[in-house]
Amino acid sequence: MAWLYLLIAGVLEIVWATALKFSDGFSRILPTVVALTTAWASFWFLSLAIRKIPIGTAYAVWVGIGAVGVAIVGMLWFRESRDFWRLFFIGLIVVGVVGLKMVSRDEGL
Repeated sequence: MAWLYLLIAGVLEIVWATALKFSDGFSRILPTVVALTTAWASFWFLSLAIRKIPIGTAYAVWVGIGAVGVAIVGMLWFRESRDFWRLFFIGLIVVGVVGLKMVSRDEGL
């Protein structure tokens, strides 16, 4: 269950970061509420995951899921760059996250 909690925490990180963009500096109420609520939920699921997964691994995976997810959202919704090098380095983050899961000796998914 710990890896499932970590996956949920990472997806929620994508949601809160995207909502933060839409909040326009916390000046728009609905995106602000979504950002704050999902940020809290993301931290809560991360806290559940680190009961079984080492903090260094969990934090790296959580940040990696969020970084890759937000980068994809940025490319799809905000027309951010999709150049080769950006995609290449985002791919390296994915490889790192998958690698951490593969070498992990804690609770399985």
